[in-house]
Amino acid sequence: MPELPEVETVCQGLLPAMEGVRIARAELRRGDLRWPFAPDMAARLTGARVVQLRRRSKYLLADLDRGESLIVHLGMSGRMVISGLAAPHVPGQFRFEHPALEKHDHVIFHMENGARVTFNDPRRFGAMDLCATEALEVHPLLAGIGPEPLGNEFHAAYLASRLKGRRTAIKAALLDQRIVAGLGNIYVSEALFRSRISPRRAAGRIAAARIETLTQAIRDTLTDAIEAGGSSLRDYRQANGELGYFQHSFRVYGREGALCVTPGCPGEVRRIVQSARSSFYCPRCQR
Repeated sequence: MPELPEVETVCQGLLPAMEGVRIARAELRRGDLRWPFAPDMAARLTGARVVQLRRRSKYLLADLDRGESLIVHLGMSGRMVISGLAAPHVPGQFRFEHPALEKHDHVIFHMENGARVTFNDPRRFGAMDLCATEALEVHPLLAGIGPEPLGNEFHAAYLASRLKGRRTAIKAALLDQRIVAGLGNIYVSEALFRSRISPRRAAGRIAAARIETLTQAIRDTLTDAIEAGGSSLRDYRQANGELGYFQHSFRVYGREGALCVTPGCPGEVRRIVQSARSSFYCPRCQR
């Protein structure tokens, strides 16, 4: 499932096609994705101008000039691809001609600038909903989500306060969206390796200095991943259809049995299962 860097990359890629542009026609080619669409969603979107396109946690948000916001979750296999528009200063980044629609092209945004944004989702675990912009923070999908890890509200003092007294493993704590928004399995594993903290360690038993290191490692890992266009392991694509390539920089994730990348470390990457998810770490480096 796409994590914060993938969703942020998609958001940035969609900006030239959608932000500030009116939706000439919204086309729904089925009645649902993971859940049914909002009532009259096509009509409510058609003619609306996208005032702002942004990300919250793992969700794309398109704020409209009608006082509503479109919420998009990519799910396991969803992707949003642009055609009919060249990105500013990057000739040929997007396809000029619209390709023929495919079986799993479920939602089409025909933009006033000639671009077409296609939401394709073979597994249909993605979701879309419409709600009043002023009510976004209480929407069931967004209510209670913690601060953005790249924002000013996320810092070592905050993280220390949320981890204090917790007996749960630090890996599980960082995956809790109520503590910090948008982190998933890949980037938590990578950030824990960078900070030399074992995914098994109790969250409430990490010293303040190490929490400082962990906070910066989370920021650095996410920033590096965004610059690389995210990680493409299965279905994920950027808005221009290209793969992300941060997966080539993984230090532990998916590297079970491989030698640790830390110079001089003789350890091998180990895989364990925590809360039904795989954790990858070096037991020699990470304590």
